Amino acid sequence: MDARTVLVVRPRAQAVDWVAALAALGVAARALPLIAIQPAPDAASVAQAFAAVAASTAQPLLVFVSPNAVHGFFEAAGAPAWPREAWAAATGPGSVAALRERGVPDDRIVAPDAAAAQFDSEALWSRIAAWPWAGRPAWIVRGNGGRDWLAEQLRAAGAEVHVVQSYARAAPSLTADERALLDAALAEPARWIWMFSSSEAIANLEALAPGAVWQAGRALASHPRIAERARALGFGDVGIVAPSPAAVAAALAGTPRG
Repeated sequence: MDARTVLVVRPRAQAVDWVAALAALGVAARALPLIAIQPAPDAASVAQAFAAVAASTAQPLLVFVSPNAVHGFFEAAGAPAWPREAWAAATGPGSVAALRERGVPDDRIVAPDAAAAQFDSEALWSRIAAWPWAGRPAWIVRGNGGRDWLAEQLRAAGAEVHVVQSYARAAPSLTADERALLDAALAEPARWIWMFSSSEAIANLEALAPGAVWQAGRALASHPRIAERARALGFGDVGIVAPSPAAVAAALAGTPRG
C-alpha cells in the first residue's frame, strides 16, 4: 500500500465519508474540500419539475449528474416519494447510492454497469439510447454549468428535454485546519496523493494556490478529462481510477480492479 496520504477534495460531507471509507480499507486520507455545495437557487422551479414528473404518464426520465444533484433535488422538492411511472438515471455509483438513500426503487434506476470502464454521460447513454424517445419528457438535474452532451443526444432522439438546477457549486471557504493542510501539501508535494473527481476542483485548487509547482505531486482522477486537467496544472504523475474508495485502495496497492 502506498504510504502517502490521500487528499480527498470532494465537497465537505462527501469528502468526510470518503476519508472514513478509505481508513476502513487501510488507506491514510484527509479531507480537503475544493468545492462548496449550496442549495438550489430556485427551489420553486425544482418543485415544479417534480410536479410535472409526477403528473406524467409517459415514463419520464430524470438524469442526475451527481449525488449532490440527487440530494438537492429531493430537498428542494420537499423530499417527496418517487413517482412509480418515473425513471431515474445516474452517471455513476455515487448517484445510484444517493437515489437509493432517497427511496427510489432499484427497478426504476438506470446507470452504467458497476464494472463500466467509465462513469459519465457517454456510458449512461449507451444504456438508454435505444429507448423510445419521441415526445418523452426528460429532465437533466444538475448544478450550475456542466456538459450539455447528454441533453443534445436526448433532443436529437426526439425527447422533450428540460434542465433543472437542484444545487449550486462554488469556490470553497477553507477552515483554518483545511488551509493548514493545503499549506502542508504545498510544502511537501511528494507526501500526498490528490484524488480528483472534478475538473472544477482542480481549477479551484489553482486559484487557491496560484503559481504552485505540482511536478512532484501525484494525482488520481476519476475520468480522462479530469486527468488531462491535472496534467495541465502541472502534476507529473497522474493516474485514472474508478470513483470509489475501494478502487482507490486497490490502485494504491497496485491491484487492478475492474
